[in-house]
This record gives sequence, structure tokens and C-alpha cells, in this order.
Amino acid sequence: MSAPCFSFVPVMDHEVHVTEWGTPGNTPLVMWHGLARTGRDFDELASALSDQYHVICPDTIGRGLSSWSHDPEAEYSIDYYAGIAADLLDHFGFDKVAWLGTSLGGMIGMRLASGPHADRLSCLLINDIGPDVPVAAIQRIVSYVGEPPVFATLTEAEAWLRAVYRPFGPAGDAFWRRMARTSVRRNPDGSLTLHYDPKITIQFVASREELTSWDRYARISTPCHVLRGRQSDLLTAEILQMMQSRGPKPGVTEFDCGHAPSLSRDEDIRLVRDLLAELVRAD
Repeated sequence: MSAPCFSFVPVMDHEVHVTEWGTPGNTPLVMWHGLARTGRDFDELASALSDQYHVICPDTIGRGLSSWSHDPEAEYSIDYYAGIAADLLDHFGFDKVAWLGTSLGGMIGMRLASGPHADRLSCLLINDIGPDVPVAAIQRIVSYVGEPPVFATLTEAEAWLRAVYRPFGPAGDAFWRRMARTSVRRNPDGSLTLHYDPKITIQFVASREELTSWDRYARISTPCHVLRGRQSDLLTAEILQMMQSRGPKPGVTEFDCGHAPSLSRDEDIRLVRDLLAELVRAD
């Protein structure tokens, strides 16, 4: 695995931690993670694609090493995250980027592609999310995200992550070990917990309207492809069918897993490389 570099970028009164891969000047590629995850989720994929792309993997505010919000109701929202994303593109001097977003990251990508920053995305690769999030899926997420668990050891944390994120699908032991190391922080008493602000779930209440955005989705013209876990409860077959009939009318690739494909295996990486090449050509 090639080595990344790390930076803290001042954006909108926050300090955003970014994992950066590849050579500046190559085609820019943004990879944005899911709700309670971090940019390190993409280590395997970003490392492999760094031979061709300049990849940045931010930690959303309230996650990983990025700063937490003092105004969660206003700032833990898709609209605010999209503003941070646009400012990050300015910081890195990216006029136009390819975008790969898992879950929350896909929602941020759709927000950018449906608004005034649409011309800054050359393509949009959405990993297991749509313009509508089922209530049952929200309830499941809140059940484990709202009260972060506490662990005595990293081994316990890894076992918990393997169980809760089993829907990610097949992934190697190295993926889970790395996921555990980059997902935890120490509590004052020395125990471990997950590396995010428990208040991130406020978006399901304070900005619930952002989770249903068919009107915005219909305006997207960016070349688009959707990745879906066949057992996903966030991107159901019905929502996917509606996505294919309007807006960007994306192509679809399905995986034998739930929410969301980890994109960490060699075959996943080859697929993403081919899809990005095809989508960038279509722009």
C-alpha cells in the first residue's frame, strides 16, 4: 500500500482532517465516507487508485480527526457538509473532480451535483444511497450510532465492528484490523470508543427534509453510476428503480451484501477504476 499524507484544512470555522493519496496534478478524485465513518475507510481503494488519481478522503466534521460542531442542529446537515466540500475543492485548487461517495458521502455528492456547484463534478459514483432514506433504515442506524459503545481493548472494538458492519460484505482481515485502528479514540478513563460525535444523528430530526430530495435528484445531469448491496435497507430495489427512471438515469452495479459495499477487495478496485474511467469520458 502506498503511503498517504495527512493535513488539517481550515474550512468554515472548522478544522477538517484530510487523508491525501497520489500526485497533485493527476485527475482529482474525492472519496467521501458514510455517516459514522471516516475517510480512512477508503485506504485500500485510494491507495490503489493513487497511481492515476490525486485522491482526497476527508473526515466529515464530527468524525475522525475533524473538529466537532458547537451548533450541531445547523452544521450536522447535508447542506452544510456540501458547503464544506465546495470549500475543500477551493483549498486544493480543484476546478473539477470525480466524486465517489458512500452513503452520506453519496448524499453530499448528489447535493453538489444538483446545485450551483454541479459543474465542479465530472462524474458521480454513488455507493448504496438514494434521494430517499427509509424510516426503518434510519431507526436501525440510530440504534447503534446514537450511543457509541465502550471497549476495554482494540480487539473488542474490532469484534464489534465486524459484527455491526457485517453488511459491508466480504473484506479481508487487514481491512477489519485497519478499520478498528482508525475508528476509535480513548476516553478520559483509558477505555476506547468510536471516533465520532454522538450528536451527528441530529440530522435525522433537525434537517429531516434533506433526506428526501427527489426534486433535486431530477436536476442532476452529471454522469452517474450507482453501486448497491442487494440486501441494503437504505437503497431498496424500489428506490433504485425510481432513480434509474429520472435525473441522471444512472447505470447500476449490485453486490451480494447489505449496506454498503466496502469497495476494498481487488475485484472491487478493478470495477471502480473501470467505472471512473468510463464516467469521466462521458463528461
